[in-house]
Amino acid sequence: MEPEHFFCRPQNTAQKKYEALRAFYVEKRQAEDVAKQFGYKLSSFYSLTRDFKKNLSQENPDQHFFISKPAGRRPKDDTSETNQYIIDSRKNYLSVPDIKAALDAQGETVSEGYIYNLLKKEGFARLPRRKSTTREKTSASLKIEAPKSYMLDFAPESFTGQNSFGVLCLLPYLQQYSIDRLIQNSNYPETGTINRLSSILCFVALKLSNVRRYSADDIWCMDRGLGLFAGLNVLPKTSWYTSYSHRITSEMNKEFLKGLHQILLHEGLLSDTSNIDFTTIPYWGDDSHLENNWSGTRNKALASIAAVLAQDPDSGIITYGDTNVRHQQKNQVAIEFLDFYNANSGNDLKYLVFDSKFTTYENLAKLGKEIKFLTIRRRGKKIVEELSQKLPSSWKKVRVTMANGKGRNLRVNDEKIFLKDYGGEVRQIAITGHGKIKPALLITNDFDKPCDKLIRKYTRRWLVEKGISEQIEFFHLNKVSSSMVIKVDFDLTMSILTHNLLRLFAMDLPGYSHISDYSLYKKFLAMTGNVQIEADQVTIKIKKKRNLPLLLTTMQKFKKMRLRFFENKTFSVIGDSTT
Repeated sequence: MEPEHFFCRPQNTAQKKYEALRAFYVEKRQAEDVAKQFGYKLSSFYSLTRDFKKNLSQENPDQHFFISKPAGRRPKDDTSETNQYIIDSRKNYLSVPDIKAALDAQGETVSEGYIYNLLKKEGFARLPRRKSTTREKTSASLKIEAPKSYMLDFAPESFTGQNSFGVLCLLPYLQQYSIDRLIQNSNYPETGTINRLSSILCFVALKLSNVRRYSADDIWCMDRGLGLFAGLNVLPKTSWYTSYSHRITSEMNKEFLKGLHQILLHEGLLSDTSNIDFTTIPYWGDDSHLENNWSGTRNKALASIAAVLAQDPDSGIITYGDTNVRHQQKNQVAIEFLDFYNANSGNDLKYLVFDSKFTTYENLAKLGKEIKFLTIRRRGKKIVEELSQKLPSSWKKVRVTMANGKGRNLRVNDEKIFLKDYGGEVRQIAITGHGKIKPALLITNDFDKPCDKLIRKYTRRWLVEKGISEQIEFFHLNKVSSSMVIKVDFDLTMSILTHNLLRLFAMDLPGYSHISDYSLYKKFLAMTGNVQIEADQVTIKIKKKRNLPLLLTTMQKFKKMRLRFFENKTFSVIGDSTT
């Protein structure tokens, strides 16, 4: 283009208007000629001149043609609702990442840098370092209109979350062990807007996040990371969880646990031993239909629900759970579990380890015909006196390996005794030197295994007690007094599923395979980051943390996996380039 053509033949609308008005007012040309040269209708050109004169008559006329743009990004409107929301959130002591996550859930595309600069401009100082419990309480203080939950279409987008991005690293395990198909093929209900798989994953996401059930909805309803875990934009509100759980029957839970047990057995994750124990789940509502059970954590008997759990001692996986245990049924629980196991997998179980209060000697005789049992015998005064009169030569020393790899010397008396109610002989192992005043008495129908192996096998039963303690504390099993009322049988089933998912994850972490569920959450799941959903890939970008390198190394084996419930997109976890 020649230089003069630039002025005679304008290319954009603003320049065209400028040249036409200049020709009319400065060069004094006729309106008809100007309109014809620049392609205007005569009436349109007159409208143009009218608007131009009207603008010039104003006190502060707009710059139609020569606009000086300031350097940098266009500033946002300081009076906008978004800015006011950011300011109100900081007044409630929410951090910049928490505010960002809440805005993302509401569809507001604002960067953390913008939030930080706005707060700095408004005179807010940086928040002091706070404990996680303090952060939860302050986050719950801000009441927000949470968006309605809906299924994601996985269209390209990016967003951040609050503190839950490590939870997304468990998604590949659902597919690797076909747990997603087990859920889809189960009898659990679904709603018109949320399918069966996403419905169950909503409960799992909430348990994995360690959000306390009595907290406000706002904490989880604004976290898009937890929503993505369930295939939703955000998790549903409290009322949805309550109404969904009341559609669940005990048969649905039993069938699901059978299917989960089959998967774990097929993968070779279960040993030949199972430890079973009772736990007490307190209930604070109308307790007229409940029985009193002893609660060790509160050191008293209270109206509660008695539940039984079965755990594999090697992997820590929980294979069975039942909350429908009444006092008159307690003696039958061991036999019922054995029936469950045999009907589901065949007779692969060889050892059953349990407490002395679990069943009667008559039932021990029934168990002894099918399986090896190992339990504690109740110590009566007469039994203690008989042991004290035994010759020193009848006691021998054994060394038992402990969990830390070290050994401990014990004195044992190994003999056969006759139990009247049992109807035959059992092997009794009396143990002293364990720090207790009275000896412990183990009885079993295994007459071949060495003493130290049997003692070691029973002491590992305490793992199930530790697992129960974690269930109650981390998964908030005893928080049934909150506004979120979930049926206890279903709650226990979801806790078992979540616990086992964490155990599968821990098996891939060298050096961390036996740490508690809460420690796994703090070290590997409580991570912040970003999600990038693209046409063929979902990328999780996690910000730096001490254990991030090990997490990234573990996730490498899923780099090319296509997740069925993510529209068959590939799934990858990488470290974020920002802190």
